[in-house]
Amino acid sequence: MYGLDLSGRPEETRVVVAMSGGVDSSVVAAILKREGFDVVGLTLQLYDHGEAVHRAGACCAGQDIHDARRVADKLGIPHYVLDYESRFKEDVIERFADSYLAGETPVPCIECNKKIKFRDLLQTARDLGAAALATGHYVASRALPGGGRGLFRAADPDKDQSYFLYGTTADQLDLLRFPLGEMPKSETRAIAHELGLSVADKSDSQDICFVPSGKYTDVIERLRPEAANEGDIVHLDGRVLGRHQGIIHYTVGQRRGLGVASGEPLYVVRLEAGAARVIVGPREALETRFVPLRDINWLGDMPFADVDGLPIAVRVRSTRPPQAAILHVRNGEAMVELPEGEFGVSPGQACVFYESTDPRSRVLGGGSILSSQPSLLGLKHASEWQLGLTA
Repeated sequence: MYGLDLSGRPEETRVVVAMSGGVDSSVVAAILKREGFDVVGLTLQLYDHGEAVHRAGACCAGQDIHDARRVADKLGIPHYVLDYESRFKEDVIERFADSYLAGETPVPCIECNKKIKFRDLLQTARDLGAAALATGHYVASRALPGGGRGLFRAADPDKDQSYFLYGTTADQLDLLRFPLGEMPKSETRAIAHELGLSVADKSDSQDICFVPSGKYTDVIERLRPEAANEGDIVHLDGRVLGRHQGIIHYTVGQRRGLGVASGEPLYVVRLEAGAARVIVGPREALETRFVPLRDINWLGDMPFADVDGLPIAVRVRSTRPPQAAILHVRNGEAMVELPEGEFGVSPGQACVFYESTDPRSRVLGGGSILSSQPSLLGLKHASEWQLGLTA
């Protein structure tokens, strides 16, 4: 039940639950306890910014730890808090700041899942003798016909978190379980009320969890003061239109808040970190058809070296549905071709691979977007890449 697929009697099977203090992970712990499993709750303390302890939409800080402990006490399960603040700062927050400084738009939740939750936390679960680590993510994990487990989009399309979990490895999937992947969020809330959990009506976590003010630039400027260096705002045709107070205030595809006057709508086309320049232009300059990738995590059945020309579906932003694409691989490097084109593709974001555009399709992995090229330039770059003329 709940997609656990665990052998042995429940009362003899230990399952560690990653309890964030929210309704989703609390319900996971509750239903596993109700099924008779030997449940142990683990909560990570990742940061503590004072006001973030009580800020609605935050997670992994003081109030959430308190909420997780209350739920564990009600369920009668052991609960432990692990101090991961230093690891989180080094692997997630520092990397987040450096990525923005390089002109990228990072997704810190992906790094947190890869570097903290599904690396260190999984090892702790193994050390505790657990048969599985269960989380409250909305994504599905199922046994594959040829052995092993696959990652699939969640039943609730509005809550599907597969975009943020593409970096999960095949070895990690063997131990991970996602009991909420096959149910809608409304059912999760209903179970929480049915079981009398104190967090039944708690708001979902939102935005970037470690940014207490909701303004990410404050965090970056505190960590990297040089991020506020001024520079030029330049039109694609070479005209200098104005000055900016740091490229960290801009992302590819941005239209509002550019601070320049123009007779046409302008968008951020690219960020040149080395020269501290923000390049702007018309919307059509944002169209991209070829997207080179780095740091690939491959979850498909065939060897990655053999997938050149594979028709797949991809998401280049978490808010977009998967669209048809072609995956090209040469000498271990990957590029995604988007026949329909896409606007506002930003370096640092994730490009996630799916088997198809089907709402319940399998996740085939993904990578980090290395760069974005306007369609005309992208055609030239893609041709050179295919010929092996570029690194």
